[in-house]
Amino acid sequence: MDLGLKDKKALVMASSQGLGKAIAEQFVREGTDVMIASRSEDQLKQVANELNRLQGGKVEYIRCDITNPDDIRRTVKHTVDVFGRIDILINNAGGPPAGSFEDLNDQDWQRSFELNLLSYIRVIREALPFLKEKGGRIINIASSSIREPIPGLILSNTFRLGIVGLSKTIADEFAKYNILVNTVGPGRIATERVEHLDEAHAQREGVSVDEIKARSKKDIPLGRDGKPEEFAKVVVFLASEGNTYMTGSTFVVDGGKLRSI
Repeated sequence: MDLGLKDKKALVMASSQGLGKAIAEQFVREGTDVMIASRSEDQLKQVANELNRLQGGKVEYIRCDITNPDDIRRTVKHTVDVFGRIDILINNAGGPPAGSFEDLNDQDWQRSFELNLLSYIRVIREALPFLKEKGGRIINIASSSIREPIPGLILSNTFRLGIVGLSKTIADEFAKYNILVNTVGPGRIATERVEHLDEAHAQREGVSVDEIKARSKKDIPLGRDGKPEEFAKVVVFLASEGNTYMTGSTFVVDGGKLRSI
């Protein structure tokens, strides 16, 4: 299937590592020009050099703290200045810290709100005028917690659901512009984020990280953690011309772990 992504222009947020980087790479392999953005300019430069060696789409980068509205405006403007337009927006952000309700204060809640929900709203607001020109795709990355709350991750459980409500609402509002909006939640995908959560879980229970990993894999029908590129391929398909009629939907990529229907 031709995904129709050659020469498309994509902005991928939080893309210097983990899932964001994997998504950017899959776009590049399909011939899409990609603007990558994160807080670490050194990492961005390294990733851009790595992906440009694939000789697919062109990769540019810009430093962006997604909790900073000025950085967001500058990032969207730079993307349009360099590529001429934006066809695809991938909203992504690092996960909030682990903790239960009694562990967290107002500052924790405010910081997570700005990182994991308000940043998506701000990026969409800035990119919308350009997406409206010819239509496009918005994919909002969330978590499997949008289907089943994860113990010890109350911040993620709360704000990731906000992403679903946002996506579902704007999918309706933006349909008249031929902008398709979907949400994708990763389950256990082998990233630094999962390593960190396993360590926190192990410390909380007083067991080894290996025991936590073994337990987690038992709960996954496929018997293993997902690979970043497996998750990225789903996102790229939804953002492609292969998807022309799915909008306002929520997808989970988790190896079959969630049993909910």
